[in-house]
Amino acid sequence: MRYEIKGEPMPVAICTLQNGETLNCEGGAMSWMTPNMKMETSGGGAGKMFGRLFSGESVFQNRYTAQGGEGMIAFASSFPGSIRAVEITPDHPVIVQKKGYLASEAGVELSVSFQRKGMAGFFGGEGFIMQKLSGHGTAFVEIDGSTVEYVLAPGQQLIVNTGNVAMMDATCSIDIQQVHGVKNVLFGGEGLFNTVVTGPGKVLLQTMPMSGLAAAISAVLPKK
Repeated sequence: MRYEIKGEPMPVAICTLQNGETLNCEGGAMSWMTPNMKMETSGGGAGKMFGRLFSGESVFQNRYTAQGGEGMIAFASSFPGSIRAVEITPDHPVIVQKKGYLASEAGVELSVSFQRKGMAGFFGGEGFIMQKLSGHGTAFVEIDGSTVEYVLAPGQQLIVNTGNVAMMDATCSIDIQQVHGVKNVLFGGEGLFNTVVTGPGKVLLQTMPMSGLAAAISAVLPKK
């Protein structure tokens, strides 16, 4: 497979497949393709279907296979930001935000990632369940807004506003930290909790989560 990513801030991943190559994607992600791309819709079993449902994706996935020669298919982002191509290997799985998965080669497995600490699930901004990409192949991940990367050493921590964690190595962990001080909580405008990411591993942060943009637009809309 060859690919190129074009068009930020509303990007698209354009993939060229050799005969017989397959890409999986989230339902509705396909934007355009050549006529020789064969589509198949599959749930992959009850366990995988429920896992995708809980992790924010649709129950069914679409599989596109090039037939009779080289084929092309494009997957567009659903939100202003960027698309990252991530190389997944058995020793390098990654954790992504809910609905961050866009598409992947057939060897990449999409599953549920439960946060190790319950409080992180309820107050950490990404919910109790995130997505885990494992296996082998290239995956395409959506990130809201612009992206900033950090590489954390073992035990090194980063305090992040809720919702700004887009993707991280599976070696990292997430917890929550309460904002201290009554005035800080009431007047600081930062909410009651922050997310704490602990290394080792790479962390990708997004500058404008979808929820943040929705709140900013709502604040300036005319009130009836």
